Amino acid sequence: MAGTSSAIVAGLTAAALATIGYLGHRAAVTAPAELRPPAPGTAAAVQKALRDSDHPAALPARSGTGERVVYALDKDRVWLVERSGKVRRTYGVSPSTVDPEPGTYQVTSRSASVTGSDGVPIEYVVRFASVEGTAIGFSAAVDGSAPRLDPEQRTGGIRETRADGAAMWGFATIGRKVVVVR
Repeated sequence: MAGTSSAIVAGLTAAALATIGYLGHRAAVTAPAELRPPAPGTAAAVQKALRDSDHPAALPARSGTGERVVYALDKDRVWLVERSGKVRRTYGVSPSTVDPEPGTYQVTSRSASVTGSDGVPIEYVVRFASVEGTAIGFSAAVDGSAPRLDPEQRTGGIRETRADGAAMWGFATIGRKVVVVR
C-alpha cells in the first residue's frame, strides 16, 4: 500500500509541475511586450545592459536627467545621454592629471584643433571646467596616441579616440550639460 501511495503522490506532483510549467509558458508568451525581457542582441537588450549596475559600462545612478555628458572619474568612462535618458554612446577615456570635482558643469568652449599641454596636436576639444587655472576638457590626439601622464605636470585633457572625439564634438555643443560623478 505504501508503494501505491508514493506512486500516486509522484504522479500528482509531476502533473502539478507540468501544469505550472505550461501556465508559466503561456503567461510569458501572452505578456504585453513592455513586460517581457528584451531579446538578446536587440537594441532594447543593449540599453538594459547599459543601465544594469552589474554591467561595467552601465550608466551611473544619480548622474542627472535629460540630455547630458556623464563622466565617471573612477571608471574613466564617458556616456553621451539623449534627452530621453537613452545612452547614445559610451566609451573609456584616458584621464588627465587634474580632475574636476563631482558636480554639474556646462560646455564653455570648443576648439577644432590645438596643441595640447603635453605638446601633442589634438582635435575635438570640448572644455567644461577649470581647476586652479587648469582647463578641463575632452580631446583626441591627432596621431591617436594616449597621453603620457607626468604626475608633476598639471594637465586637464581627458583623451578619447578620434572616433569618440568626433562623437563628443557632434554632441557636446556650447552649453551642453556635463555631469561628473565619482
